Amino acid sequence: MTPQVKSIIAHITLIGWIIALIVNSSNKDEMTSFYLRQVLGLFLLGIVGGLIPAIRIIIGVIVFIFWIMSLVGAIQNKKEETPFIGRYFQDWFKGLA
Repeated sequence: MTPQVKSIIAHITLIGWIIALIVNSSNKDEMTSFYLRQVLGLFLLGIVGGLIPAIRIIIGVIVFIFWIMSLVGAIQNKKEETPFIGRYFQDWFKGLA
């Protein structure tokens, strides 16, 4: 499986992320690891944002837009960090993948 395909699979639900993580663990590549960290950060941001009723919809829309931008980067086979917070995701989850 190519790094691009694994990166795209990581974007498709939590199950897809887990599958991409497992496949990447046996044959690591930097692009898939990059997108595993980005998508994990977006998933967690969506969960945490969903817990705050006053900003739930705003955070949900922002996370969805960032997710689309990340998916487009994976499709184009480019490492595109999530605006504003992507570099933190790479730092916080560097032990993963």
